[in-house]
Amino acid sequence: MTDMTRTKGRAARAVACGIAVAVLAALAGPAAAGGAVADPRGGGGDRLRQDVAAITAAGVTGVQARVTGADGRVRTATAGVADLSTGRPVSPNGYFRIGSTNKTLVATVLLQLAREGALSLDDTVAEWLPGVVEGNGHDGSRITLRALLQHTGGVYDGNYPSRGGSAADYYASRYDVHTPQEIVAAAMRHAPDFPPGEGWSYSNTGYAVLGMVIERATGRAWHEEVNDRILTPLGMRHTIWPGLSPTLPRPHAHGYTRFAPGEDLVDTTELIDADASGGYLSTTADLDRFARALFDGTLLDEAGRAELTRTVALGEDDTPWPGARYGLGVFSRPLPCGGTVWIPSGDQIGYKTRIGVTADGERSVVVSMSTQLQDSADSALRQEATATELIDNALCGDGS
Repeated sequence: MTDMTRTKGRAARAVACGIAVAVLAALAGPAAAGGAVADPRGGGGDRLRQDVAAITAAGVTGVQARVTGADGRVRTATAGVADLSTGRPVSPNGYFRIGSTNKTLVATVLLQLAREGALSLDDTVAEWLPGVVEGNGHDGSRITLRALLQHTGGVYDGNYPSRGGSAADYYASRYDVHTPQEIVAAAMRHAPDFPPGEGWSYSNTGYAVLGMVIERATGRAWHEEVNDRILTPLGMRHTIWPGLSPTLPRPHAHGYTRFAPGEDLVDTTELIDADASGGYLSTTADLDRFARALFDGTLLDEAGRAELTRTVALGEDDTPWPGARYGLGVFSRPLPCGGTVWIPSGDQIGYKTRIGVTADGERSVVVSMSTQLQDSADSALRQEATATELIDNALCGDGS
């Protein structure tokens, strides 16, 4: 995650909300190529088709979207291309990097462990990992697990490995391996962003710490807990922990990044970047199943959902979404038609994932965009606006 210039830059950094890059943009290049809508029960799809086309018109090379209504009706739409060199169309069932949607998986595991009495969200980091978050003003005895989940712990994140910044940086570092211990130790060489509880700042490093806490509490790797507690029970067979593999299963859209104004898109599909802040690969169908189960009582009891949705305010420069707040691993914002949309979303270099789900888990939408551009904060916010419009139309519309 790299820093950006003020106001709009900080907003785009929050939009990235993950381990990839901070400046995302849309180029004025490829037009929408085709568009497909699948509706198992028949009916329309014009609005969804128009909305995915609008995202590609903003500069995204490929888009796939999946919408599930309160009646269970599923609609999918794609636009753009999966591969610029061949023009291959985007698959509605393609794999992609989910980025910081990973954080919602981690938060769910921790909430389940808290329900079981294995830990408390009010435990301090030092209780579980003595001496790990310490030095240059960091004090793990003052930072709770809840604070890490909500990004209010102040843990420094400025040198988190993002593989962004330039094409040269990406090519030089895309296969580098960083252990959570190395990531946290590197952060401890810097002063914290602020004293615990006195601010809000997105910290991927904080989630690397949470992965280590899960391992200490259970004796198993955090992703093994995700697999056994979430993926297997929900039948999420297409959600994959890649480990040290830099590739994605087929089918998938190539992920592209533009690193600077006027430069060509770079194929940034291959990457080794997997810790508790981000790393899983998935599909829109699997993430749709997860989002609904997160809020309909399948994964969390009422007390757990209350903790998940206990939010803190963000600074106006921290998000492009008016009224946005942050819970445990999930953003929220008001819907234009009333109510709240919960956003367990994330970015990882080359990919942007946006999910919207209503508080009852009855309506949901998942959008995967296979382009991430760093050349303009303004165009990044423009791209974000098209994805937001798709989500609002899906959750507030009449299903057409």
